[in-house]
Amino acid sequence: MDKDKIIRDLKKFIDPDRVIDDELIIRLYSKNAIYMEGGAIALVFPKSTYEVSELVKYAYKNSVKLYPQGSSSEIVGSSTPDYNGIIINFQMMNRIKDINIVDSYTTVEPGVRLHELNQELSRYGYMFPVDPASIKSATVGGAINSGSGGMMGAKYGTMKDWVLELEIVVPDEYGSILRIGSKTMKSRQGYDLVRLIVGSEGTLAIVTEATLKIIPIPENVATIAGFFKDLNNLMNAVVEIKKNRINVLSMEFVDDKTVKISIDVLGSRIRGEGHFLVTSVEISPEATERVLRNLKDIYEKCGAENIYIARSQDETEKLGLYDIRRNYYPASVKLASESRRDPESRMIVYVEDISVPPSQLTKAIQLIRGLEVKYGIPMTLGGHISDGNIHPVMWVEESDREGVSKLNTMIKELMRIGIELGGTMSSEHGIGTTKKEGLRMELEWKGSLKALEYMKKIKEVFDPKNILNPGKLFE
Repeated sequence: MDKDKIIRDLKKFIDPDRVIDDELIIRLYSKNAIYMEGGAIALVFPKSTYEVSELVKYAYKNSVKLYPQGSSSEIVGSSTPDYNGIIINFQMMNRIKDINIVDSYTTVEPGVRLHELNQELSRYGYMFPVDPASIKSATVGGAINSGSGGMMGAKYGTMKDWVLELEIVVPDEYGSILRIGSKTMKSRQGYDLVRLIVGSEGTLAIVTEATLKIIPIPENVATIAGFFKDLNNLMNAVVEIKKNRINVLSMEFVDDKTVKISIDVLGSRIRGEGHFLVTSVEISPEATERVLRNLKDIYEKCGAENIYIARSQDETEKLGLYDIRRNYYPASVKLASESRRDPESRMIVYVEDISVPPSQLTKAIQLIRGLEVKYGIPMTLGGHISDGNIHPVMWVEESDREGVSKLNTMIKELMRIGIELGGTMSSEHGIGTTKKEGLRMELEWKGSLKALEYMKKIKEVFDPKNILNPGKLFE
C-alpha cells in the first residue's frame, strides 16, 4: 500500500498528533537495547483498547504488518520491525487501573513500567517480584511478551508465573477483544491461553491490559557476599546452601576475571579477588542472625574470603553488596567503548542467556571461557547461579567483519553448550531474531522438531495473515 494513504487512514481513527511519520523519530523507535535496528512506515501511540482494535482491524483488512512495543529494552530483536509496517508503542497506555490487596492482584495497562508499578505497590506494603535487569525501563506488556525473569527468579519464577488475566486484541477482521484467564488464583478454562500469550513475543495477539499477582514486601532480607579462589569451592557453597534447606531470594555469581574488570573499571564498595557469590534470603527479623550465621559457616567452610554481611535490605545497599554483580554489564559496555578503533563504527555488545542445571555450572563456565580463548573475543561472565542462568557478555566492532562472523559462530556454540549440558539456549531473553536457529537446534537435540511445526500452526490459527511481529521465533 501507499505510505501516504496509510498515514491518512490512521489519522481517521487515531489522533493525528499520535501518528508519526517522521523518519528520524521512527528510527529511534526501531532500535532495541543493543545494536539491532529496523524500520517502519509509521509509529502510533494508542490510548485505548478500542484504538488498538481499530488499528488491528485496519491492518488485517489491508495486510499491513504491526509491531507491538514497550520500551524496546529486549536484546534478541523481538521488538525491532523487520518489514515495512506500523510500530505500536504503548507508552501512553500506562494506567494502574486497580490495586486489590484483599484479592492479591493489580490490573494495569501494558505501558506501565515495572519499577513504577513497584513504587506504587510499595505504598501498600506489596510488590510485583519479576525483576529484569532493565526493570526501570521495562514495561508490563514487554515483560509479558518476552516472558521476563530476573534475579529473584530462583524463588519467584518468571512472568508466566504471575499473570492471572489478560485482555488481548487478536488479528482478525474485527480486531476482536478477548479476556482470557481470571482474577482468581485458581482458574481452569480448558487450554491455558494466558500462558500461551506470555512469552509469545507479540506474535499471536496484542496485550492491552493485564491482571498480575502481587505479594507482600518481605519483612526482612539478609545478604552475604564473599570471594572464592576456586570455582569448585563456590559451587560447593551453593550445594551446601541448598542442602541446608535455605530458601534463597536470589543467588548471583560473577567469575574471577569479571570481578577484576568490574572493580577496576567502575569500582566497588566491597573488595576481593576470585569468583564472587552473593546470596540474599527472605527471612523474619527474629531468624536473621541464625540464618546468617549458618550461611557464614558455609561460606567459610568452602573457602570464601573477604566475607561481607548485611542484616537488612538497607544495609545491603549501603554496603554495596551487589555492586560487582550490577557493574559487570556497564563495565563491559565501557570496556567495549574504549576498545573501539574506528570512531565511525558501532560496538556490538551482546549478552547471552543460556541456562544449565546448577550441577553443570562449573563445567559450563569452563567451556564458555574456552570459547573466549578459541575466538579471541573478550568476555565478562556472571549470572543467576541458583537457577543456572548464565549471562556471558561479549563485544566486537561492527566494522570488523571477521570479528562479527566469529561472534555469530561463538553465540551458536554458547547455545549448544546450554543445550548439551541438559539446559536451554534461552532462559529469559526470548527468541526474537537472534535465537531462531538456537530454538531449532534445541528442539532437534531433544528429537522434538515436530514441536516447531505445532508452534507454526498455532501462529497460523491466531494470525492467518502473519501481520503481528512477523519474522520472530521462526521464519
